[in-house]
Amino acid sequence: MINLFTFAEYPNATTPKRLMKYVLIWCSRGTATVIVDDKELTLKQHQVLTITSGQVHYFKKSTTAQGVILEFTLDFFCKDDNDLELIFHNGLFCHFDLNEIISVPNYALLEKQFALIHDELLLQPYQYRISIHSRIKLILIEINRTKVERGDEIYKPDALFLKFLESVRANFKNNYSVKHHARLLHTTEAKLNEHAKLHTGKTAQNVIYGLIVSEAKRSLRYQKLPVKETAFTLGFNDPFYFSNFFKKHTGQSPKTYQQTYNL
Repeated sequence: MINLFTFAEYPNATTPKRLMKYVLIWCSRGTATVIVDDKELTLKQHQVLTITSGQVHYFKKSTTAQGVILEFTLDFFCKDDNDLELIFHNGLFCHFDLNEIISVPNYALLEKQFALIHDELLLQPYQYRISIHSRIKLILIEINRTKVERGDEIYKPDALFLKFLESVRANFKNNYSVKHHARLLHTTEAKLNEHAKLHTGKTAQNVIYGLIVSEAKRSLRYQKLPVKETAFTLGFNDPFYFSNFFKKHTGQSPKTYQQTYNL
């Protein structure tokens, strides 16, 4: 449900890993380079990087930098819609590969909360999970304040749209239609399209396509699954159709994309 590691303790730090958890990497000293899906990002002192559940990430090489990695599941943190909206407020954790480095001037607050979370996990006093939940909220609020103060436009996503994204990600193999996702979420197809347009400027179906492409890239690059198997895991019964779909959205065939990273 929740883990906290120092950089030195992080298991298999240089091995690509895909966790169904939300990951926050905080650098307290030095410099560390992190790969997230297709992006290479360099963390410096008092900077933070957020990684959305399902994204592949790893340290490019062993680092002498110091910092912590906080991991938590959606079920642990999201007790209600307000919690869900906080995770994605101002694009903090983002399903669309828009990871960014954020410098936090009030670094003392974050480091204090990380230290207290460490103690709560170590000692596990009465209601320690509630305490940790509150401390994660403080950390996320401070990062959001930093983004607003540096001039970022305030973006507050709706919980329904976020539940739609989670539903898509959890059901790639089933290849559900927008109508089916709407039924699962007890809403309408029109409502999902309305929210998709509001938050991304795209239709709900095109949002699904974008998430499928990102997942296909992870499968081809990191899991190194054959194109045919990748197609089936993403709900495509015809590998040829999948190849055309992938090329349409990326400009290259899945085989070419995979060979780029197998050199």
